[in-house]
Amino acid sequence: MSAPGEPALPLQQLQSVLSPAGSAADTIASLSWGLFALMALIFIGVMALLAWAVSRRAGGQPVRPLRWIVGGGVVFPLVVLAGLFGASHWRTPGWLVPPPPGALIVGITAHLWWWEVRYRDPATGQDITLANELRLPVGRPVWLGLSSPDVIHSFWVPALAGKVDMVPGRVNHLLVQARQPGVYRGQCAEYCGDQHARMALHVVATPPAEFNAWLAAQARPAASPASPLLERGRQAFMAQRCNACHTVRGVAGESRLGPDLTHVGSRLYLGAGTLRNQPGAMAHWVSDVQALKPGARMPSSNDMDAGTLQALAAYLEHLQ
Repeated sequence: MSAPGEPALPLQQLQSVLSPAGSAADTIASLSWGLFALMALIFIGVMALLAWAVSRRAGGQPVRPLRWIVGGGVVFPLVVLAGLFGASHWRTPGWLVPPPPGALIVGITAHLWWWEVRYRDPATGQDITLANELRLPVGRPVWLGLSSPDVIHSFWVPALAGKVDMVPGRVNHLLVQARQPGVYRGQCAEYCGDQHARMALHVVATPPAEFNAWLAAQARPAASPASPLLERGRQAFMAQRCNACHTVRGVAGESRLGPDLTHVGSRLYLGAGTLRNQPGAMAHWVSDVQALKPGARMPSSNDMDAGTLQALAAYLEHLQ
């Protein structure tokens, strides 16, 4: 799966900790399988004890309940929980330490209900702002700074790492590293309001050379309209006051109320995973936002005439 004009990348279908694609996720998967095995053993043991107790009672022999309450209800849980705590604590520090040398540093801010993603342009030092899509180079550690300006959200891409809360007024961190190219779906994992379920984030892992070329392209301002239709769309973008909420570098000044649209046409999805970015999707999104994602902070433009809507959608689609 890829944006228009890009090579296809495999989309990981399972959004599961049991389908890891990175070192941090490997740790979580191994702990999960260990928990499953332990729970199975405990279940078998409890069933065996139940059968034993029933047979003793049927034979008229005492079961001594106080001994089993203390041993099975206090001592055994303490030993098991202490062991689980030690095992998880021993395996955890690998992805919570400060960033290693050479790590790519990316800032992610969770909004209601979309993701702002910020890179640093290695050529100029300026910020490169995108939305709802995190791209990273395969094999390189990526240090994520996670924050929120409104309510508590939670960053979770189960194929790459565990959940980390995004708390207003704080910056939490997470180290991730993908070992193979692909597209991995993430999700806000903390209920944050009406459209919590439609707050997805797609992580696109590509080879380092491909990532560097992509980042250089994202640093450039928006492409100039190359046809009368696209020019009409650019004018509609300004006339409809889209620039009051959205930035298009080189066309409209910076605004953080809504996602940066400078290269929106190159993204896989629209509306934080709501619509696949394919022909016709942009016009559908612009005209029917409130039907597709009720409560989103963008009004539907269903009163726009068909010609203007077509031109505006074409202009946004060409921003790649």
